Amino acid sequence: MAASTEHVGPTSEDTDPAESVQTEPAGTHKGSETSESESERPEQHDDDDDEEEEEEEPPGPKIRETPQDIQLEAIANTVALHPSRDVLVCGDVDGDVYAFSYSCTEGENRELWSSGHHLKSCRQVRFSADGLRLYSVSRDKAVHLLDVERGQLVSRIRGAHGAPINSLLLVDENVLATGDDGGTLKVWDMRKGTAFMDMKNHDDYISDITVDQNKRILLTASGDGTMGVFNLKRRRFELLSEFQSGDLTSVALMKRGKKVVCGSSEGTLYIFNWNGFGATSDRFAVKAESVDCIAPITDNIMCTASMDGYIRAVNLLPNRVIGCIGQHVGEPVEEIAKSWDSRFLLSCGHDQLIKFWDISGLAKLTVNEYRKRKRKDGRMKSLTKKALGDNDFFSGLVEEPEKKEEEEEQEEEEEEDSDSGSD
Repeated sequence: MAASTEHVGPTSEDTDPAESVQTEPAGTHKGSETSESESERPEQHDDDDDEEEEEEEPPGPKIRETPQDIQLEAIANTVALHPSRDVLVCGDVDGDVYAFSYSCTEGENRELWSSGHHLKSCRQVRFSADGLRLYSVSRDKAVHLLDVERGQLVSRIRGAHGAPINSLLLVDENVLATGDDGGTLKVWDMRKGTAFMDMKNHDDYISDITVDQNKRILLTASGDGTMGVFNLKRRRFELLSEFQSGDLTSVALMKRGKKVVCGSSEGTLYIFNWNGFGATSDRFAVKAESVDCIAPITDNIMCTASMDGYIRAVNLLPNRVIGCIGQHVGEPVEEIAKSWDSRFLLSCGHDQLIKFWDISGLAKLTVNEYRKRKRKDGRMKSLTKKALGDNDFFSGLVEEPEKKEEEEEQEEEEEEDSDSGSD
């Protein structure tokens, strides 16, 4: 049930003990045999020197670019990052919640605690802003509040919804929003344990919830293909957007809150202007099986995850798929989340792994208006060394050929400009 530290620790790559090399005594061997034995002697001497060096300098702990993957015993539906520490929490399909500390030092990932208070699948977990409390919702229709340090259940709301709860958002330290499979949104005052908003305006499940910086407008994405707008201050429903193709699976604010982006089950991003929620201002086909979750990285760049297992970096206006961050090979990705220091992106998928991706370089990327030619082989640009797979031999050599391709494209652009000028 609980993921043991054996799964979290270093992978079984321990080196085998060095084999001892035995040489036959030079007795009655003559001719070529004598020359062969003499040629073997310096090699044996070199081996001895190597062994002495190894004994003199014991290897220290290996420092990795990203923490090791965390192996779970069940599929994780959700993952959340502590707001100020290298700690993550995940919830799985068995209803268990786990807390881990993570580190780039090999073998230093640790399971801190586990909780099995939910009776059915845990759908989402979220930290409070101070990192002291953890909220979780489940298919068992309950809302749980846990103490982060000890993993103990502090309080719960049984039967919080009439249908399984699917989404969760912490508006502030006392206000919590939840959405269920039936399309009902509830907003809770956790000091009283009661809901002061209870509204059913969607015809299908609420997949995701977000709020503006002023904590006034609540936005919901739904499986009925609409985005809902709710006024927290006036405690009322405002409007639904026009219907989109497919389920709306995620919602996020971009461009300093001036744009709202919704992912869909059709692989399209729907873009709304703030205060223009009725109809989309733009749409962008990512050419993925779906866009199941969105994690904003900068004002312009977001990461998206899909059923095809790929995690993509996408630029908003101009709309571009910048490249591939990583993948859960052949397995759907359930959720992605950014670490507190914006160094790592974490993902959980159906392969029962929590993976870490280095996104520290994304903030430095700029996207030009000019649309570059597509690769002939159709591959996305790799933005991390692990994008092509953890064991890819050529992963460290990815950037060099891409730089050459970019230089060639720039030369072609200059030639085209000079040709058009001569005309």
